[in-house]
Amino acid sequence: MLETPLEPLELRVLGVLLEKELSTPEYYPLTLNALVNGCNQSTNRDPVLQVDAAAVERALEGLRDQRAAATVHAAGSRTVKYAQRITEALNLSVQEAALLAELMLRGPQTAGELRNRSSRMYGFPDLEEVEASLALLLEAEPPLAVRLPRVPGTKETRIAHLLGGPVQWHEAVAAPATPRTDRIEQLELQVEELSAALAGLRAEFDAFKGQF
Repeated sequence: MLETPLEPLELRVLGVLLEKELSTPEYYPLTLNALVNGCNQSTNRDPVLQVDAAAVERALEGLRDQRAAATVHAAGSRTVKYAQRITEALNLSVQEAALLAELMLRGPQTAGELRNRSSRMYGFPDLEEVEASLALLLEAEPPLAVRLPRVPGTKETRIAHLLGGPVQWHEAVAAPATPRTDRIEQLELQVEELSAALAGLRAEFDAFKGQF
């Protein structure tokens, strides 16, 4: 388990590493530039951030101190890359990793929202598998997630991760965001995939230039 709760930017960086490993493994591990771009994405992020490389590097240092991330030196490449280690530290399944990544990137969500939004990382066939995977996070020792009190006027409860420590009261009672249509979610996913592909091509080009 983590020795201390993660800071907000550490959570964003770790969420991005998990997300990209599961959704675009061909571009993983990530360069610093790709990681910064992932942290600053306007899609699949809540809140949307604007952070620089220096801030991301500090977050990576904190994650490395807790063995939640590591620096990777690929053979024959001068480009330094970064990978997550939280799945090993917490013995997470791919289902649990996808759910935790989504919670780190977008905050508390219902089981239905998690199923739809995590599809780029893992395709849950039904809500039963989502609930079964959430149960493992909720019942872990210590717990990795918590079910929040139901917000007045809503039918479903939301789940929040606990990697940043106990959930604050204002987060627990805040009204969830207005649901987006499936079409918009699909367009966001396509934009994200194109951005990841572009970041990967840029990293490969930089590595190629470095050979001369």
